[in-house]
Amino acid sequence: MTTSPPLFDYTLRLGDSCLILAQRLAEWTGHAPVLEEDIALGNLGLDLLGQARSFLTYAGEIEGKGRSEDDLAFLRDAFDFRNVSLVEQPNGDFGQTIARHLLFAGWHELVLERLTQSKDATLAAVAEKGVKEIAYHWRHAAEWTIRLGDGTEESHARMQAGLNQVWGYTPELFRMDETDAAMLSAGIGVDLAGLQPTWDARINAVLAEATLDRPTNITRSNGKQGVHSEHLGHVLTELQYLQRAYPGMQW
Repeated sequence: MTTSPPLFDYTLRLGDSCLILAQRLAEWTGHAPVLEEDIALGNLGLDLLGQARSFLTYAGEIEGKGRSEDDLAFLRDAFDFRNVSLVEQPNGDFGQTIARHLLFAGWHELVLERLTQSKDATLAAVAEKGVKEIAYHWRHAAEWTIRLGDGTEESHARMQAGLNQVWGYTPELFRMDETDAAMLSAGIGVDLAGLQPTWDARINAVLAEATLDRPTNITRSNGKQGVHSEHLGHVLTELQYLQRAYPGMQW
């Protein structure tokens, strides 16, 4: 059970998921298969970073302890992060990165669409801007999934393997806990469980066109409660290095 105020915890979850996936995508800089994708993945990460900044700034205001977006990003340990476990998973090859982004973007777009109707004016405003960006993320990931899945024998195999690797973390996206229920009851949050039929339909349509099988594996994950895989620590080592090495440094 969370001990944080529900609105703070809820906003933190939104910001942390965007922040960690932004960092994962940044790892592709200089390493993507083609220059165009090097730029594209960087831009996807920047979109998510912008959303993370907005959510984390608001979370700091809600908390009322004087913590800024930078404090929340750089001065928390892994067990204080509330991102969904899917976003912290390693990039793997390009196929695995695309699979992870397909699953997350397909969900995140639906979440932001519903949040535009939130009674919380700040969350609604952030969602209004962000949903336009994530609509492109979804199209980008879907097009690549189809291209790789219905491509060569090797690209199909790699895309299927990547999908199999990250699929198990998707149940957490739709699992409602006390924080989610409180925010939904207040007219602020989203009915995550209610999103699953729409998400299933759109994911199934892409997989069918890509000639990919829908995996059935489930991985126990509770990132929203601060229970993370070992991978988050490695992400934070890179993300927080300068602030940890030179505390309070400003530039």
